[in-house]
Amino acid sequence: MTPIAIVFLVISAVVVWGGLIGSIGFLTARPEVDAYPEGENTP
Repeated sequence: MTPIAIVFLVISAVVVWGGLIGSIGFLTARPEVDAYPEGENTP
């Protein structure tokens, strides 16, 4: 592999895994929705 390909591989891995870790952290901090928007199926 060329050096530029390795750089792009590392950048894409950081973006994907960073997004996964960030979303897991966000969901553990705020697991439930406080308020739902108005809609047709509201009781």
